[in-house]
Amino acid sequence: LYVGIDVIVNQETPPHLDNVSAPSLLDLLVSLGTHDAQLHVSDLSSIFSYQPGTMIYLAGKLLHHSVPKWVKGERIASTCSLHEGCCP
Repeated sequence: LYVGIDVIVNQETPPHLDNVSAPSLLDLLVSLGTHDAQLHVSDLSSIFSYQPGTMIYLAGKLLHHSVPKWVKGERIASTCSLHEGCCP
């Protein structure tokens, strides 16, 4: 296993799966900034508040998720996930 860390700044995140994440482990999503974004998990038909300071653990390899366009503010997101196999 190895750790992958990504930083996303002021970008929408289209619906996706985290294909390199380990299916038996959860990814950590951290929301920072001044925005009013939401996290959509379409496989659960759910929308979660994703305000700055929010931390969400998610089975990113198994659940389609996205962050669509938000109305105001700056968005910084950090993701941390464990990957199987050797580093890419």
